[in-house]
Formats: sequence, structure tokens, C-alpha cells
Amino acid sequence: MAAVTACGTSAGSTGSVEAGAASKNNVTSFQRKGSRASSSDSGGSRLVSIAGTRPSVRNGQLLVSTGLPALDQLLGGGLAVGTVLLIEEDKYNIYSPLLFKYFLAEGIINGHTLLVASAKEDPADIIQSGPVSSSRFGHYYDASKKMPQELIEASKWHRFFLPEKISSTLNVEPCSLTQGHIKLLQFIQKIIYEEGFDGSNPQKKQKNILRIGIQNLGSPLWGDDVCCTENCDNSQSLTKFLYILRGLLRTSLSVCIITMPTHLIQNKAIVARITNLSDTVVHLESFIGSERETHPLYKDYHGLIHIRQIPRLNTLVCDVSHFKDLAFKLKRKLFTIERLHLPPDLSDTVSRSSKQDVADSAKLPGPGCGEMARGKKHLDF
Repeated sequence: MAAVTACGTSAGSTGSVEAGAASKNNVTSFQRKGSRASSSDSGGSRLVSIAGTRPSVRNGQLLVSTGLPALDQLLGGGLAVGTVLLIEEDKYNIYSPLLFKYFLAEGIINGHTLLVASAKEDPADIIQSGPVSSSRFGHYYDASKKMPQELIEASKWHRFFLPEKISSTLNVEPCSLTQGHIKLLQFIQKIIYEEGFDGSNPQKKQKNILRIGIQNLGSPLWGDDVCCTENCDNSQSLTKFLYILRGLLRTSLSVCIITMPTHLIQNKAIVARITNLSDTVVHLESFIGSERETHPLYKDYHGLIHIRQIPRLNTLVCDVSHFKDLAFKLKRKLFTIERLHLPPDLSDTVSRSSKQDVADSAKLPGPGCGEMARGKKHLDF
């Protein structure tokens, strides 16, 4: 967002002129203009103040919360307005819907406008099953409770249920986009333009954020065949949809979250294109059905979370997450993300096989001198 621009004096101005201008504005040249001076200055623009948002301390971009404070911290403070967050679903799609509902519940609490699109579950049911929250920016949610009905009725949201938008007898015309993607793009564009999220209505008293949630995009329910075969016919439909969607978000006060079963996509080149067309990519790896589910080292966690990509906004340098070993666990009320800490080995004795390995390694010639180099002794830690 644009920062406040301060008007300076020209190089040829004299000291008396500067002193007169300073006394007239009731400030000195060494003081920052206050809110009174900046509001009276018609030539400067101010940072947009919207409920549930805050500016980034790194690049000044307007941020919204994902609903999880731990995830906000990993992404640099939150989601930047005008960007796309891609959630790569876990294998059995158990934990990714919960992150999706956290994002929507955060919007309801802050009074943001919601747009929920799904091809499997009715958007009304998704919102009603959302968790209950309390606190300010970066809410803490109780996953064991559901969103109160009166709070849902007081909020403003739009629903896009694909089976209601497309008829089964519809004649499909040859196009680079599927009918489901076309209908959804038209619906999103209509909401952005009609409700002034693109800034076309400057007379609107209070600006707001549009939170867009798209569930299970890329699955066969949306008409995509990227999950069915490696050489699909409409492989460009999904990537073109993301390209057009990101263009709509860049010019509006909108932010989008998409859940996608990338583990089902046969062609990994398509996955790479989808990643490049997304701003933030988070992958969930569940322990269900794997060897780690019964491994004693991972008994306190339910899966791993991987930060695949972080937005590169207002910078020429690729931003990389410094957190590599991250795990999540779902308690009765909370979904938490923690650094993966393995339990220490507290055994006082060394196994017989370990002793034999140490003895064999000690017999090897080494670059040192003395008894260690000749392999007669070894250090016992």
C-alpha cells in the first residue's frame, strides 16, 4: 500500500522561508507530521485501515490472519491481501478442511465478506461447521464447538455450489477452460466489481476485505482430469484458471485460500506450474496409513507441515522459510503447529552391536598420532 508522502522544500529555499513554513504548520523540519498534518494534506495518501488487517513490518503489505497464529508467524505475519494461499491436502483429506474453516471463521469474526465455492459440500454446511473463536487479530478457536447461528446470520457471505450452477445436460463447447472454472470466475468477478472490492466505488464509507475459499479444486468433481490420467486433455484449464484468478486478486481487496489434492495429480509438471501460479504453498503430510503413525518418535504428533513457498512481494530476493522441521497435532479443541522435537536417548548403556561398530571403526588407520592412529584404543563417550 502506498505510504504517506511528505512534501519537502526545494534546494534553493532560504532558512527564513523554512522557518516560516515550519512555524505555519506548527512542526519543525526534524519532526514527523502527525495525523492532523497528514489528514489536512490533500496531496498525500494514507494507508487503508480495515478491520481485521494490519500492515506488514517487512514490506508494508496489508495482511490478514489465516485464523492460526502459528501459521501466520510462519508466513511472515499473515496472508497478504491480493495473494493466493494453496493448501496441498493430506492423503485422506482430514486436516486440510480444518484450516479451510479457520480461514472462513476468521473472516466472520472480523466482519469480512466471504465467498465460499465447493463442488462436494454445500457452502452453507461448511460455514455452519466452523469453529468458535475469541480474542483479536489472530483468533484462538475451539474446534470442539460450532459457529453460533446468529453470528453466521449477521455476517455477509456468498455461496457457489457447482452442482447448482451446471446442468447435467449442458452442451460442453471446446474451450481452454472447463465450465466449472468459467462459472466460478464469472461469479468471483461479479462479486468483486458489484460490491466495490476493486476500488471502483471510492464513495463507499468503509472498505472491507473479500475472503475467497475454494475447496477441492482440481478434483474430478470440478471437471478436471488432471487426477485421472497423466496425459490429460484439459491440463491447461486449471493453470489458466489460477492465472486469471490471481489477476483479479491483484487489483482488489481480496485474498483467496484453495485446497487441492496435489497427491492425486499424475503429471508432476502440472504440480510445478500450480506452485508457480500460487503465492503461498503449504503442504500437509498426515501420518495416517504410514509407518510414522506407529513410530514411537512421532507419537505426540499427527503429521508434518511443509512450507513450500512464501510470497515474493515488493522484493527482488526469493524469501525462504527458516522453519524446516514442523509438525502439527489436533487436540480436542486446538490445531497446533510446533517445531518437531524428537525425544532424547536417555539410555546409559551401549548396545552390543554399537560397541562392535565402534571397535571396528577404531581399527581403521587414521590421520592422527599415538594409540588412536594405530587403532589400539578408542574414545568412550
